[in-house]
Amino acid sequence: MPAAAPPRLTTQAMVDLHLRRLVKLDPRLRAVRDAAGAVPLRARPGGFAGLARIVCGQMVSVASADAIWRRLEALPQATTPGGFLALGEHGLQGVGLSQGKFRALTQLARALSAGELDLPAIEAMPADAAIAELTRHKGIGPWTAEIYLMFCAGHPDIFPAGDIALQKAVGDALTPGQYPDRKRLIGIAEAWAPYRASAALLFWRFYRATRQRDGVGL
Repeated sequence: MPAAAPPRLTTQAMVDLHLRRLVKLDPRLRAVRDAAGAVPLRARPGGFAGLARIVCGQMVSVASADAIWRRLEALPQATTPGGFLALGEHGLQGVGLSQGKFRALTQLARALSAGELDLPAIEAMPADAAIAELTRHKGIGPWTAEIYLMFCAGHPDIFPAGDIALQKAVGDALTPGQYPDRKRLIGIAEAWAPYRASAALLFWRFYRATRQRDGVGL
């Protein structure tokens, strides 16, 4: 019988507990944690607003993502499915959404409004099933699904191996001069199960501490 999944990351105390267990699993991470400093929870609300914020961060710098999100959030009801659809392309001019991001968010808002995308039900699923269900919808790729489930649902054993900052951070810490690609990083991160989400939080903080820049803007 498989071991029960660890509790979700819904409190700072749970992050701290998972990090202690993570360092026991892989003692190499003790130095990473010392360099990273405090590792905060960074939980975020879910729903359309949570997805929208993550989509805003796709393929752009943290600073650009933050600016786009602030402009979107400032518009009345823009972070609700109905409000976003009511604004339309004309009402969202000046926010900074690319055509691709606008189309993705429009499709997601329509799916949510029609009941075709049930985020609370998906959030309650095991991680692999939740990722598969989310990525059925246009506009949600693996990275978006993984980030949503980590930050908005507290899934404890997800590692977004396609994230460039994580690839650089793990490379800097464990394989200097060699940055693992997504496939290799998935293999490396297997050693950190079932606490891979806390490992991701740790390496993002390590990235910030060592490179003086944020790796993820949520």
